[in-house]
Amino acid sequence: MNEANILWVDDEIDLLKIQILFLEQKGHKVTTANNGYDAIDLVRENNFDIIFLDENMPGMNGLEVLHKVKAIDANIPIVMVTKNEEEDIMDEAIGSKISDYLIKPVNPKQLLLMIKKNVENKRLITEKTTLKYQTEFTKLGEQINMVKDYNDWIEVYKKLVYWEIELANSNDSAIDQVLAMQKDEANNAFAKYIKSNYLSWFEKSETQRPVCQTDIFKNNIFPYLDKGEKVVLLVVDNLRFDHWKILEPMIREYFTIEKEEVMISILPTATQYARNSMFSGLMPAQIEKMFPNLWSYDEEEGGKNEHEEELLQTLFERYRKKVSFHFEKIFQNKQGQKVVENIKSILNKQLIVIVYNFVDMLSHARTEMQMIKELAKDEAAYRSLAVTWFEHSALFELIKEMSYHNVKIVLTTDHGAIRVQDAVKVIGDRTTTTNLRYKQGKNLNYNKKEVFEILKPEKAGLPTSNLSSTYIFALNKDFFAYPNNYNHYVKYFKDTFQHGGISLEEMLIPLITLTNKK
Repeated sequence: MNEANILWVDDEIDLLKIQILFLEQKGHKVTTANNGYDAIDLVRENNFDIIFLDENMPGMNGLEVLHKVKAIDANIPIVMVTKNEEEDIMDEAIGSKISDYLIKPVNPKQLLLMIKKNVENKRLITEKTTLKYQTEFTKLGEQINMVKDYNDWIEVYKKLVYWEIELANSNDSAIDQVLAMQKDEANNAFAKYIKSNYLSWFEKSETQRPVCQTDIFKNNIFPYLDKGEKVVLLVVDNLRFDHWKILEPMIREYFTIEKEEVMISILPTATQYARNSMFSGLMPAQIEKMFPNLWSYDEEEGGKNEHEEELLQTLFERYRKKVSFHFEKIFQNKQGQKVVENIKSILNKQLIVIVYNFVDMLSHARTEMQMIKELAKDEAAYRSLAVTWFEHSALFELIKEMSYHNVKIVLTTDHGAIRVQDAVKVIGDRTTTTNLRYKQGKNLNYNKKEVFEILKPEKAGLPTSNLSSTYIFALNKDFFAYPNNYNHYVKYFKDTFQHGGISLEEMLIPLITLTNKK
């Protein structure tokens, strides 16, 4: 057992010398306090691994100390020590998130058990998890090399996400590097797979290609509407599959996961293309041809997703569906709160579509704001920041409120994002698009081995503003940079989250159906 830094608070601390000596002989450091005021000062000045706290003390009792300590550091394990188990006291203590409790007189072996359970537990779990991944490493590598179709890729990506989340708090830099290398290996193989298969998908029937944005309403919305069920479609912009997995436990408290699917985003993995396709049920080139007034080219000024509600109406008309629906885009928490407040009137409609833009804004803010970049310094921190936002967001409030109504929720996104590292040079004229992960233009100069090029965009369902336009897509962690002012450009965008290109993180995205528990 590793040494633990312990704070023991008891107004009769002198009577506990034997227990304290026992802990010190076991290699632990014990600091003592005989009142709550001193204990709080000590917590402010030190980093304790665990606190043993007497419940019944004069002046400031244990429960009062507990609340104040939690306000300073909510994560310190606190074991309440009490002479009795009065129900109201223990209910309040447990409600205040004590880690455990002991009944006086305290047995020294019980103390060791509490330390092992609350301090050593994390280390033991981490060691066991690391060992499991080391065992699975070879199997996962073989699985990556033997992938045959997109369903195999979904299984590979799910396993990589699982291990990323499991090892997020390992503090083992060596194992983190091994996992990162294995993910890079997978992304490189995935890029080759996309280059070999993507164009052929659009020559096949819908049942022979992967599920993508154009299929959502037909497969996941209409069947429920046809049965008279009320459906809420939540589109969280830029919600990666790993984000979904860390939010899942919170959502499970209110909804049952009826179906967890992973669909493949169309290229480019960018809002303009992906979300317009979702709401129209059409590929971008079809939108451009059928509804030219509802499509904006990359190089045109103004918003590129201003006609989503109109596109959704055209989808209903094509399928001859008479559906009353409410459509809402939320960019700020205040807007989300208004939706929560008006939920009863909104739920009068058969379909409620809500587009939530926070995660996408978070990734952009990380690029532009140093503070956000430091808070989300790596993948694990980026996920943690997303969880913190979600816990206090109007989106979570909305989901909780929905649990009181008889609704089906379909939760999905338009695309994911990847943290880019390596710059790839590309040269283009003034009409070339500015996105870092894909470029469209008529005079592009690039190394063909470093990109996925689509010389005939119509074969990928992509529109062109010029007959000689070409699309190119960045692979894995690459991003496009122009030769002029190259070093500054690379330094500024390296290690930022971007989307538009080809990677597991951008293309394999969640499509979740939630059923009300109540």
